[in-house]
Amino acid sequence: MSTPVALLGLGSAVPRHRLEQTDVERRARDIFGPLFTRYPQLLDIFVNAGIERRYSVAPIEWFDIAQGWNERTRVYLEGASALFSEAAARALAQAGLAARDVDVIVTVSSTGIATPSIEARVSHDIGFRSDVMRVPVFGLGCAGGVSGLAIASRLVRAKPGAIVLMVAVELCTLAFRRDRGAKADVVATALFGDGAAAAVLQAASLRAALARIGDAGEHTWPRTLDIMGWAVDPTGFGVVLSRALPRFVEQKLATPARNFMKSATLDRNATRFICHPGGAKVLSAIETALELAPGNLAEERGILRDYGNMSAPSVLFVLERALSRKFSGKAVLAALGPGFTASFLAIEAGNG
Repeated sequence: MSTPVALLGLGSAVPRHRLEQTDVERRARDIFGPLFTRYPQLLDIFVNAGIERRYSVAPIEWFDIAQGWNERTRVYLEGASALFSEAAARALAQAGLAARDVDVIVTVSSTGIATPSIEARVSHDIGFRSDVMRVPVFGLGCAGGVSGLAIASRLVRAKPGAIVLMVAVELCTLAFRRDRGAKADVVATALFGDGAAAAVLQAASLRAALARIGDAGEHTWPRTLDIMGWAVDPTGFGVVLSRALPRFVEQKLATPARNFMKSATLDRNATRFICHPGGAKVLSAIETALELAPGNLAEERGILRDYGNMSAPSVLFVLERALSRKFSGKAVLAALGPGFTASFLAIEAGNG
């Protein structure tokens, strides 16, 4: 097992605009109804999503007008910067650290394009040092919370004593498309929300740790690029989301999960799974694949209900909720994302 890394602080943030699922469904009916001759059947997507509310950087009226790259990017830069700053401040405060203490920043985001990247845009206002190492990461999608934390933990081990801040910020709602008429766009409208989560890590820390981070692993299946991702066109990002995803997870997830647990020397009977809540059907597929007892992913369903699928930050929201409810013991953080990839990370709480 790799040298454990201490998770010193964990913080989350959502934007101020609250979207009730019933309101979103009503507006979606007006937008998508004329595009689908059988749209009434698609209303079940909203009912069965397991979501009551989500949060957005833009008010719901913003989605009534067709938006292009310029406006989407403007809102992304403004909203992602604000959420990054809020989540980072909360994580650092919990760790008892200041921004000037941070040596490395890992920024994970796949829902907008920013050059300079988000951490550079907020650096002066937050108070990061001028010599801080910046590691922006794009393209991990929903796996970004776990993969980003794994990248951060590897950097901690490579730089003994360094404080590493990892921030995952995703504004999924900005990818809303009213012009394509694809069923995947209706599904995305029913599922996605905006949010950010931050984690502060250090190796061999004398500070009280929320949890210890151990081994990381990934598995990418060949010839699966069409399961999940973005299509890019002159209007913006367009969601790629295969209807075969739940079935694929149900059939394929068990083997790489089992292999990871073996390589990390984890006892299946004494290890909990903390999963990215990608959707109600995906959570059910994960339970089936991993042979989890009913109700085992209750906190995942609670985060999905309260926030929707925020992509990369979501699994860290689940971890934050589990820790707030005094979770103790060993766990595997798990998430699925474009590639198609499963990301795993071993943690242990309660021994800090």
